[in-house]
Amino acid sequence: AASKLEISMPAVVEVEIGGTARLECNFYIPENASFTYIDWFYVDRSNRQVRLYHVTAGGVLQDDTDYKRRLLLGEDKALSISAVTVQDARTFVCQVGAGSYGVGENSTELSVYKVPETPEIEPNSGGIPVQSSEIPEIAKCVSKNSFPPPNITWHKNGEQLQSRENQVTIQSTLTRESSGLYTVSSTLYAPVTREDRHSHFHCTVHYWLRGQRHTLDSRGVKVNIFYPAEHLKLQVVSSSALVKEGDNVTLVCEADGNPPPVFTFFKKQLDEWQDLSSLAEPDSGVLNLHDVKKSSSGTYRCQSLDLDDLSQREEEVDLVVNYIEGVRVKMEPSSNLREGDSVTLSCDAHSPVDLNYQWRDEKGKKVAEGNRLFLSNLTFETSKYFSCKVMAPSVPGLEQSKQVSVAVEGKPRIVAISSPLYVRQDEVVNLTCKAIAFPRPTVQWSINGTAHEYVDNQHVASNLTVRVSHDLLQAGAMCRVSNRLGVSEKHIQLVDQKSTAESQGVIIVAIIVAILVVAVLGAVIYFLHKKGKIPCGRAGKQDITKPEARKDKIVVEVKSDKLSEEAGLLQGANGERRAAADQSEKYIDLRN
Repeated sequence: AASKLEISMPAVVEVEIGGTARLECNFYIPENASFTYIDWFYVDRSNRQVRLYHVTAGGVLQDDTDYKRRLLLGEDKALSISAVTVQDARTFVCQVGAGSYGVGENSTELSVYKVPETPEIEPNSGGIPVQSSEIPEIAKCVSKNSFPPPNITWHKNGEQLQSRENQVTIQSTLTRESSGLYTVSSTLYAPVTREDRHSHFHCTVHYWLRGQRHTLDSRGVKVNIFYPAEHLKLQVVSSSALVKEGDNVTLVCEADGNPPPVFTFFKKQLDEWQDLSSLAEPDSGVLNLHDVKKSSSGTYRCQSLDLDDLSQREEEVDLVVNYIEGVRVKMEPSSNLREGDSVTLSCDAHSPVDLNYQWRDEKGKKVAEGNRLFLSNLTFETSKYFSCKVMAPSVPGLEQSKQVSVAVEGKPRIVAISSPLYVRQDEVVNLTCKAIAFPRPTVQWSINGTAHEYVDNQHVASNLTVRVSHDLLQAGAMCRVSNRLGVSEKHIQLVDQKSTAESQGVIIVAIIVAILVVAVLGAVIYFLHKKGKIPCGRAGKQDITKPEARKDKIVVEVKSDKLSEEAGLLQGANGERRAAADQSEKYIDLRN
């Protein structure tokens, strides 16, 4: 056991600004003797001890100091300081009096800290030329509200930069704020190359805490590097791989300099270059060509001018516009065509690429492939128009069409009339006459009425509205269709519905009489059979007709004419005969 008074305290206590510091004072008095007093002091800037507390067995006395409202003495006589500030970073002393064992003391260094804020970095707002005569400023870095003051380092693409004469310069500034906290700023100066357009820069703040080193990194930034162009590229941009007439084409000129140079476009015209800058988008290196034609083909040039060093570069590209021109359709023979004739249509066109030909009728239906179309036995119904569609298989969408008229001439042909037409006298009816012809015919009626005419290509239809008279019922109407090649006529018969009804009554009466006659004949035949006049049995077979027949056949005479058959039967019943020459006979084999 120790034979003297001993006091133990931590050498350093660290606490963040604004927190509470707890300073412990542990002491040992031999033979478990009691302390006489305990005093707490702090050491001021004059290295003088200022008492904070005086503790005896009779009580605790707190001295009137600046700490009075922030101090607290624990039961274990530990000293607590709340709301620690920068000014609290000083030495605190604990002194213990133990009577005969004397007086002892020890001290603790109170260290306060404030973690710095994340550093803020600002790159150079302007461009940095690679050919600058002075070492340019790259960026600034600022870290605020720290204690004690931190240190700032710079990094490029993850590697720390060190100050080097005429190469890298780092300038730092330390500012103590009114709060006692520090603000540190640092500026990086360094030369750049065109490769630095991809470089990332950041700064790092270093500070100590509880004996360990800590860091905070800023965001990474890139700086705008100015450098002249080394390469120039001119390309044709189109919606399709092969350009055709009607396409929109864009010429794009690109340079690898920064800032982009000034671009100028030209097109070669014979031995001269035509300036197209007025058609280009300003300061963009883009030339738009809308609805290109065959004449748009040629050599185009892009010229770049670097305003920094006035260097120039040029690049050329050839634009090929595929086209189809001179589409012609020839008809042989070219003279007027008549029904029944034949004609050959041939199609031709010019293009720098291979062409395919296709024929379509006026309804758009494909009728043939190839540049020739043969039409035989022409009629009015033959399509009046044919189109030759010329296509370039290697250039999708490149096509043109040419239409030709195939006019088949002929005299009119009446294709439909409203005959016979059942009417009643004094009734108003429509008489219809339809014809087909070319050239367009005229339609005339043999009677007066109100006519309405409809034309559809070579078809003509005429509707005549008339009142049915007695003369019209008797004579009917004549439709006459004519053109310069001939005339066609057809008669329309009008049938009185009243006479038709009477005729139908006579027919019905005749049918009823015929049915009655058949019934009477059946009864007569049955009566004769019962009387034996008509033998019919298995044992004795008898010929009842004049034509010869074999003994093993039964032959029955059947008249082909119904009326003659009925009359013959009636005459047979009265014992009368008709001449065999007036009868048309058929024989039916009833053997089986």
